[in-house]
Amino acid sequence: MAKAIKKQVLGRGLAALLQDSETDQSKKESLIKSPQAGTIVELELELIELNPFQPRTQFKEESIRDLATSIQELGVIQPITVRKTTDTNFQIVSGERRLRATILLGLKTIPAYIRIANDQEALEMALVENIQRQDLDPIEIALSYQRLMDDVKLTQEQMSQRVGKKRSTIANYLRLLKLEPLIQTGMRDGFISMGHGRAIINVNSHSDQIKIYKEILSKKLSVRATENIVKDYNNPKVLKTPTTNDLPEFVKDGVPKIAAYFGHKINVKMDKNGNGKILIPFHSKEDYVRILKLLKSDS
Repeated sequence: MAKAIKKQVLGRGLAALLQDSETDQSKKESLIKSPQAGTIVELELELIELNPFQPRTQFKEESIRDLATSIQELGVIQPITVRKTTDTNFQIVSGERRLRATILLGLKTIPAYIRIANDQEALEMALVENIQRQDLDPIEIALSYQRLMDDVKLTQEQMSQRVGKKRSTIANYLRLLKLEPLIQTGMRDGFISMGHGRAIINVNSHSDQIKIYKEILSKKLSVRATENIVKDYNNPKVLKTPTTNDLPEFVKDGVPKIAAYFGHKINVKMDKNGNGKILIPFHSKEDYVRILKLLKSDS
């Protein structure tokens, strides 16, 4: 009797296991076939592949861990966006940080919004979605704008409409890509701000850009101080040599007399504090000796 019961229980167990397996497979097939564009489904992570058009090149591990903690407490509040690539696979369009955090937690599914998009549309959506984020560094944003221009063939005016930014703002980001690569890296790593970069870009020479960049780091210069340095590079100060027109009357009156005495046109310099110099030129050794004799004769 015991054996019969055991066989019966075992038989029911195998049947149930096979039934569950068939059910799981049926669910999986249903999940793959049923999602329609515009719907949100709980999508298995193993069916999602990363986006080769992802403009973001750096994902901070600490940020992903913080997001994972939030997801563990509250779940994925905003679904990721995916597009269907084959009958069994989806490709993420936006929300890669959420996907990475979910994988870190060891979860099996994630809420996903399904939409239809070709390669170019997927690239554009990924770029525009990333540009709207607050945690991108200025160079990442600039590179995203550049890719929209190069790969999606958008003009600055069209980009302005797509991302809701002024055309001048887009132009300012794109100008950052003219910075020396070392300075771009410094901006991405947070050593200098976009304001510093916008000031430095007004210096054409890359070697001078690096000099200013190193000075910013060593002296911890503000953006305003950097702007002043750039002005000095572009408009070097030329020391003004006072002319007789800048001299007081008593000096002006004496200049012709001194010039007549030495037989030379002389130069007189005077600063704002009243200190001055009389410069007596000579044109040869003989001329110098002649002037020296004149001075000795008065001593």
